[in-house]
Amino acid sequence: MKKYLKKLYDSQDLTKEEAREVLLLISEGKANPSEMSSLLTVYLMRPISVEELGGYRDILLELCLPVDIDIETIDVCGTGGDSKNTFNISTLSAIIAAACGVKVAKHGNYGVSSVSGSSNVLQHLGYKFTNKVDSLKRQLDAYNMCFMHAPLFHPALKSVAPIRQEMGVKTFFNMLGPLVNPAKTSHKMVGVYNLELARVYHYLLQQENQKYCIVHSLDGYDEISGTGDFKVYMPQGEKVVSPQQFNLPFIKEEHLFGGYTVEDAAIIFSNVLQNKATKEQTEVVALNAAYAINCYTNKPITDCLQQTREVIQSKKAYQLFTNLINNQ
Repeated sequence: MKKYLKKLYDSQDLTKEEAREVLLLISEGKANPSEMSSLLTVYLMRPISVEELGGYRDILLELCLPVDIDIETIDVCGTGGDSKNTFNISTLSAIIAAACGVKVAKHGNYGVSSVSGSSNVLQHLGYKFTNKVDSLKRQLDAYNMCFMHAPLFHPALKSVAPIRQEMGVKTFFNMLGPLVNPAKTSHKMVGVYNLELARVYHYLLQQENQKYCIVHSLDGYDEISGTGDFKVYMPQGEKVVSPQQFNLPFIKEEHLFGGYTVEDAAIIFSNVLQNKATKEQTEVVALNAAYAINCYTNKPITDCLQQTREVIQSKKAYQLFTNLINNQ
């Protein structure tokens, strides 16, 4: 481990194979807490390379507990780490997309740099985490959605979790989360916290035979925030989009605040699904979900947005989520 850390300290990139070896050493218990902290700190000081990210991703997918699903699915996931403490926009968008008929296999975890990650709010609302593939498949079949709590599928990273929690800031594992879904989804709707990482994702995913949509709001959000223009990367290219072209209300940062506790986040979450949230909260979720549906179906964004708005207003998404919670 020390030779790889020295290379990183000397401002050199790891090769793809070296990156694989680093996480293999961690998974085998051959790295101590100080070494793991040092590794995490390196990527707070400089960007991760495509080769490094690809190597880390490949070994985690090899070591994870796989979820073999023989249908096309999408993950709707943000990297987190934007330090904005928004409410759970990507998780809500996943549920809205599922209520629109899209098969969603969502991957997520507890929050590290925010009050409430996807796992926090779902657990609080009664979702029971499982790594039983039959149960996950049944949920997908019945409700178009299942949720995979990352620690149950990535035992290789058990020793890193406490260190991440103690550090309390984004690490390169935030970058990896959307790339290591154990279901290996055919489609990805990913929000990232800066343009540099968006370009790395774009380059990495272009090399693979899957559909993806990477979004980043230019004022720093790892989702479509509605607070300003956002960048979209897809296999066919990239573009800057203004939320105003979708007739979204002007959204301020405080409209997206996720609260101070998991309980606060859960109230907002339930309000959105029950069509009791503010217009700003509802519209942001509807637009993010629309991009997920567009990624999965290739329907025009305007049609997808109309569909997501209707699903929220009719409470169809709330009914789907209630049935999922009550029939696990």
